[in-house]
Amino acid sequence: MGNILITDETLIEELKLRFAEKKRSLRELQKLTKELKEVNQKLAESESLKSHFISNITNEIVNPFTSIVILSKNILSVKEGDWDKVKRMASLIYSEAFNLDFQLKNIFAAAEIEAGELFMEVSNVKVDLLIQALADSFQPETIKKQLSFELIKQGFEDDFIFKIDSEKLKLILSNLVDNAIKFSKNNKIIIKRWVEDNKLYVSVKDFGIGISENNQKIIFDRFKRLDSGINSLNRGHGLGLSINKALLDFLDGNITIQSKKNEGTTFTISIPEAKNDAEAFSEDGNELIFGDDEVF
Repeated sequence: MGNILITDETLIEELKLRFAEKKRSLRELQKLTKELKEVNQKLAESESLKSHFISNITNEIVNPFTSIVILSKNILSVKEGDWDKVKRMASLIYSEAFNLDFQLKNIFAAAEIEAGELFMEVSNVKVDLLIQALADSFQPETIKKQLSFELIKQGFEDDFIFKIDSEKLKLILSNLVDNAIKFSKNNKIIIKRWVEDNKLYVSVKDFGIGISENNQKIIFDRFKRLDSGINSLNRGHGLGLSINKALLDFLDGNITIQSKKNEGTTFTISIPEAKNDAEAFSEDGNELIFGDDEVF
């Protein structure tokens, strides 16, 4: 076998190539290490927020349920004829039961979204009646904060019908109204509805603390913590808005937000009319009427 002559120039070139390759490998390793650190940090944040989220859900279920049990027990001990006291406690029971029912609907909706088990149930909905029934259902909460609703109907008569999933629409609007009530400082909440290009638009405007631009970017993510620390169920702007975003995506709808600090916030949703045939009729988002006397 002949001798292989390696010149100084050849050796230097080989060393340069190997040095460049190692340098490139080191950069890739550093990049991978940085990405792994970011993933680990996100996982840690996610676990922390999920724990916080579960803790809030527990409180939202346990607290109203405990209040209902205690108030019911107290009613049993009321002296005969003291109906004013009974009425006050019955009103508190209704308020707690309403809040519990509302939060459970959000939790069940979140579970369906996570499991990918959302289904469209189209019905002919009298939207104005649904909005009015929704406003009436929140009356105990508005009375506490001395609030009132202003309902604005643009175009169409009061009994106009829109094909849509009534239960999902009602939950979406309930979350917006609930947030408006929690954050309002003025004495009024404005709900406006209109139809344009076969799409239903509903806006909910409050005159509260407003939402910063940074928070507007993450407000629909239930595992993001807002700058102000507002991310619990009982403080609003948490589970409800993330559910709204998921439900509107499912319905091919959209949600926008306009807000200024200390001036208020307006959420506007738009949903196209369903293309499916409606087999039922719903007046307020609860009843489904299939025939002359079939009400569910």
